[in-house]
Amino acid sequence: MDRILIRGGNRLAGRIHISGAKNAALTLMPCALLTDEVLELGNLPRLADVDSFMHLLNMLGVSTMTKGSKRGAEFGRVMTLRAKDVSDTTAPYDMVRKMRASILVLGPLLARMGEATVSLPGGCAIGNRPIDLHLRAFADLGAEIEMAGGYVRAKAPGGRLKGGKVAFPFVSVGATENALMAAVLAQGSSIITNAAREPEITDLAECLVAMGAKISGIRTDTLEIEGVERLHGAKYSVMPDRIEAGSYACAAGITGGDIELLGAKTDTLAATLAALSDAGLTVEETTDGIRVAGTGEVKPLTLSTAPYPAFATDMQAQFMAMLTLAKGTSLLTETIFENRYMHVPELNRMGADIDVRGRSAVVKGVGSLTGAPVMATDLRASMSLIIAGLAAEGETQVSRIYHLDRGYERLEEKLQAVGADIERVGGG
Repeated sequence: MDRILIRGGNRLAGRIHISGAKNAALTLMPCALLTDEVLELGNLPRLADVDSFMHLLNMLGVSTMTKGSKRGAEFGRVMTLRAKDVSDTTAPYDMVRKMRASILVLGPLLARMGEATVSLPGGCAIGNRPIDLHLRAFADLGAEIEMAGGYVRAKAPGGRLKGGKVAFPFVSVGATENALMAAVLAQGSSIITNAAREPEITDLAECLVAMGAKISGIRTDTLEIEGVERLHGAKYSVMPDRIEAGSYACAAGITGGDIELLGAKTDTLAATLAALSDAGLTVEETTDGIRVAGTGEVKPLTLSTAPYPAFATDMQAQFMAMLTLAKGTSLLTETIFENRYMHVPELNRMGADIDVRGRSAVVKGVGSLTGAPVMATDLRASMSLIIAGLAAEGETQVSRIYHLDRGYERLEEKLQAVGADIERVGGG
């Protein structure tokens, strides 16, 4: 199994191109199931999760073809998808268990084919993430739902969903995405209240509009959808990955570096950029993206995760790594997932001083970190160990890096380009 070796202590400086967003790509790809015409997605990142989702779509009858961007392979891929004939409406366990995002085929299949059978999903082990809200939304749109043998079986009586009112009791990104994709082909009008407002949902809504969907209220917590008979093909580009951008910004902070994040958008990163500024980093918009520069001294922070536009749970681990070297004590509170501190023991192995107290973590800044063998436990935890390793004295070995490959495109190459001493090695 591959490992990543980091010899820390180098100040990072230069430019990093931000890839297409993983979370947006995995939401846009199932849109291909909603039409028999071609959907072309640009700026698609080269990630294990994207490949896994492509294979799942292939099993359902979607033809796919990928090619490098005209600007070079560094800038992602272009994928054409066509579900001219959906040959299967069952997403099996062997495919779905690999990643939670697979549940997003349920809404499109149900909307277009009138039925779907999907295994309960897998993904990172960061806590309980039930799909109750997804199923309740489908029921609100007229679907009949049955759970049996680890599978969800959904059926639209008469072959087509009906417009309805979906009122989420709390914000759910995945459920909002699934409900939106289901509603665009439903008969009549639908309204989704307390909808999630993440930029990836805006990306999804705008792609659906480009395909002929009628959606109003985009970027708000109330989405109104007028169902249409059919959608057509479209060309659409995946938004830049705001979590990748924030991750490399933390790498700049912990090393006292100066990195320009090419393609990053300030309007999707407001909470992250505000936290970086509060930590003493210089943050400024450039012609090509965002520049983040550290001073070599990180200030402590008090942060709490919450749904967008607040501070993202997907940035908690990376900020924690940066704050291990802050001049003072930080307090991080995780409100989204109950089991998202699995990186803490690994950071403490490197000399960090972190104490978890229920949903909160007290991070006392230390003078230095020391390289050590550490093990990644989930995607964002993996990146926190990379960030810590970049500043640690000596060598850090990060194992189980298949988590990283799910969400960070060409990570070693990007960090090498800005001065990191990092490499991928086989075995161990």
